[in-house]
Amino acid sequence: MKDKKVELLAPAGSLEKLKWAIDYGADAVYLGGVNYSLRANAKNFTLKEIEEGVNYAHEHNAKVYITVNIVFHNNDANDLSNYLKELEKIGVDAVIFSDPLVIDIIKNNNLKLEMHLSTQASILNKDAAKYYIKQGVSRIVLARECSKDDIKSIIDETGVEVECFIHGAMCTNISGRCVLSNYFTNRDANRGGCCQVCRFNFNLYDDKKNKISKEDNFSIAPKDLSLFDYVKEMMDIKVASFKLEGRMRSVYYIATIVSVYRSLIDMYSAGLYDEEYINRARRILYRCANRDVTPQFFDKKPGEKEQYYGNRREDSNQDFLGIVLGYDEDKKEAIIEQRNYFKPGDKVTIFGPNKKDYSFIIKQITDEEGNVLDAARHPREIIKIPCNMKVNKNDLMRVNFLD
Repeated sequence: MKDKKVELLAPAGSLEKLKWAIDYGADAVYLGGVNYSLRANAKNFTLKEIEEGVNYAHEHNAKVYITVNIVFHNNDANDLSNYLKELEKIGVDAVIFSDPLVIDIIKNNNLKLEMHLSTQASILNKDAAKYYIKQGVSRIVLARECSKDDIKSIIDETGVEVECFIHGAMCTNISGRCVLSNYFTNRDANRGGCCQVCRFNFNLYDDKKNKISKEDNFSIAPKDLSLFDYVKEMMDIKVASFKLEGRMRSVYYIATIVSVYRSLIDMYSAGLYDEEYINRARRILYRCANRDVTPQFFDKKPGEKEQYYGNRREDSNQDFLGIVLGYDEDKKEAIIEQRNYFKPGDKVTIFGPNKKDYSFIIKQITDEEGNVLDAARHPREIIKIPCNMKVNKNDLMRVNFLD
């Protein structure tokens, strides 16, 4: 496998989020169609939207991968062949799958679709990887449960492109093997309906059926994954693609994690190391979600510190303050669509894909008619604030929690 710049792969839960991810630095995005995707509750894409997303991505030198990674039952496979033919016609860059049925359809119809094996296939060893390579798979999305040694061995022994999750949620079971949701709620996790039973709270009993938890505060949920501190190591062992999880997340979350990892990858690719930037970036990254993160399986087998057992707090912060809609250069005002409460005197930061973070204190807030407001308190209200630096449409404003 030739050395090349590692790919940053972002989730796209909607057409809007696809554009945000690419604008903020993703090299590629992955998304699901209305059918055959493991995120049934996302705003999945129609074929027309997929085509629009592919056109947008290709115009910005980015790629689009389509998930067809459910475990197919007989009735699920209806019209799959026609769907794959439409994806080929649209010009998607690859399909992500787990069921060998997809391989057969692509081969039998001579479709020019690149095949990426989903993490749902739970590839943890080089021999399993070699099997799928023989079937025509060009990239393998490894199971989240792989260690660094597992990853390196598979890459060294096979030369295949390897994609690894580096940030996002973990499954309490081996990815792709959980039936808890199906058992408890009749929602099939392997067909996109996971209800995340592992995040429920339970009563805990001993083997004599004596209750030993004080209340229903026992859970079996793993903490989230973050390999922020291992990006350089993963680049060194030639991981081809760094995958971010979160098709159900907000545009603020997507923009934040993509911009942080984009800058980190670019810094290491240039042979640089800026400890001050790394520490700031870590704080920004870990604050944009409300769950604890760990490296999970990468550096050791996870133990009790990588798991939630008792009651946990997952309070959402109010850092995301607004989206920049435009800038009045004559008045030096930023036009903002508000998201969370803020007021004059608050210190805020505006960040975007084409500028350094800009922090300042809000001196005044006015509405669209020029009326002075004591605070921005109505979500999606259009307001204006003095801003000496020119900002751009789709820059984001957040609470300044670094200075």
